[in-house]
Amino acid sequence: MAQSIKVTVEATVNAPVEKVWKAWNTPSDIIKWNTPDPSWHTPSSENDLRVGGKFKNRMEAKDGSFGFDFEGVYDSVVLNQEITYTMGDGRQATTLFTEENGKTHLATTFDTETQNEPEFQKQGWQSILNNFVKYVESTNS
Repeated sequence: MAQSIKVTVEATVNAPVEKVWKAWNTPSDIIKWNTPDPSWHTPSSENDLRVGGKFKNRMEAKDGSFGFDFEGVYDSVVLNQEITYTMGDGRQATTLFTEENGKTHLATTFDTETQNEPEFQKQGWQSILNNFVKYVESTNS
């Protein structure tokens, strides 16, 4: 069995931090970008963005073969800068938002789970982050 380690995924969005923050945290946006590849989707999202608040995103294979709730509780929320949460299994993740010259750099560091290899998990989280970048850069909201 693999051991839990910390892994970081990063991306830069060609958009100001306010727009990036809003798309990252708004359920009607989350359901549009929160997928690692086109065979998956997020049919529902709930988000109570405050310390002690909870979030829950339902992720499912479009063919109905598999699905799970990705959920957790917020430990730290600093507007337009940082979000830290603890997942249901006790693992933590932190996303930092850094704006420079109208672009926003995102860095998410997470504790891996022990069922899948860390590199596989990193690829999944990176794919979702890349999908987020494409979504934000394609919207004018």
